[in-house]
Amino acid sequence: MQLLNSFLIKQIDSNTTHLIRGPILRPRKPLKTCIFDGDDLKDTIHLGIYHSDILVGVVTFLNKPQDLLSSEKQYQLRGMAVLESYQRQGLGNMLIAHGEQLLKKQNVNTIWCNAREIALKFYIKNGFKIIGNPFNIKGIGTHYVMFKNI
Repeated sequence: MQLLNSFLIKQIDSNTTHLIRGPILRPRKPLKTCIFDGDDLKDTIHLGIYHSDILVGVVTFLNKPQDLLSSEKQYQLRGMAVLESYQRQGLGNMLIAHGEQLLKKQNVNTIWCNAREIALKFYIKNGFKIIGNPFNIKGIGTHYVMFKNI
């Protein structure tokens, strides 16, 4: 657990991530679209950020390599979501930074993600770089593979 200003970051289970993933990443879609392959594996890390005991943001880190990268130990950042009323307050930055600290302790070399086009600036600001060509995820939109060596 880490207390930042009036926010608390702690590890959570995969089901708890659905409370934020659903309305932010998959609005008007069935809850099953919020369940990711690998969510319940032992080495998957789910983080939640709380404000006054209210979950306001989540992120998941999966032990999953990306073929475009040659790093030895990689984790995928997935399901980054912050409630709209809490966006643009640095909470996503805090979640990534906390995840990086945990992953560094496990000797992870690289974090990567499939970033939505609208999130590119956010990830670039957090030190991520684009690799490869853009691609489309049906029903969601254009994405880019991005990575960051840690």
